[in-house]
Amino acid sequence: MSLVSTRELLDHAVAQGTAVPALNVIHLESAEAIAAAAERAGHGAVLQISQNCVKYHGALASIAAAARAVARTCGAPLSLHLDHAEDVDLVHQALDLGFSSVMYDGAALPYAQNVATTAQVVRAAGAAGALVEAELGEVGGKDGAHAPGVRTDPDEAGRFVAETGVDALAVAVGSSHAMTSKTASIDTALVAALAEAVPVPLVLHGSSGVPDADITAAIGAGMRKINVSTQLVRAFTGAVRGCLDADPALVDSRAYLGAGRVAMTTEAAAVIALIAGRV
Repeated sequence: MSLVSTRELLDHAVAQGTAVPALNVIHLESAEAIAAAAERAGHGAVLQISQNCVKYHGALASIAAAARAVARTCGAPLSLHLDHAEDVDLVHQALDLGFSSVMYDGAALPYAQNVATTAQVVRAAGAAGALVEAELGEVGGKDGAHAPGVRTDPDEAGRFVAETGVDALAVAVGSSHAMTSKTASIDTALVAALAEAVPVPLVLHGSSGVPDADITAAIGAGMRKINVSTQLVRAFTGAVRGCLDADPALVDSRAYLGAGRVAMTTEAAAVIALIAGRV
């Protein structure tokens, strides 16, 4: 199956009334874990590289090359996506490197500036044949993200898509980034209203903190891309910690990184199966 475009994965999800699992790459081991999980679950996924991940590695090109190499040898379809880029220059780097989709996140900007900059990104990505995801509303950290005032307004969302030409829209419906417990509550009525108002696929960020039943309900209400990161990293880190605790004299990093990769593969396979509706 190998490397495919995010548009292919999204089009299939829209046609089937399901969602695309979009899982974040942190390092090579996590890319390998996601690929192995996709093969195990028998379903495609998006390999996401965030702006924070790029900062960690010091550049986009190296981690992108690693993720692409992993995707090309995977038995399940995988695409390469730039996640949560607030830096327009980084978006252009991803397009130059052949990413099939990019997320420009101008949600913190005033509405008019978000529209103007996002529209510029859409034009550049269109010339490169890439899909653009944008964000409207506040899918921030845990504090305040559950307050109704920061959630995405359907009328404004419909106007934003018309004014920018984006291909997918991340919306704020009750989830938060970096949650380590599944205690978020998704407003499925709002999801349904947004799906009615917006003619492009909706994206749920911060899904690690969302209970499985709420993820399934959100997909049923119209979510078509589900982003997961913290849940997978937590499994990876827990296994590394357990490995080192069990053997304080251990010095071979392959042993504990390998344990982390195995744990992340198991967690990611369950996440992909849930989002794909195969549980």
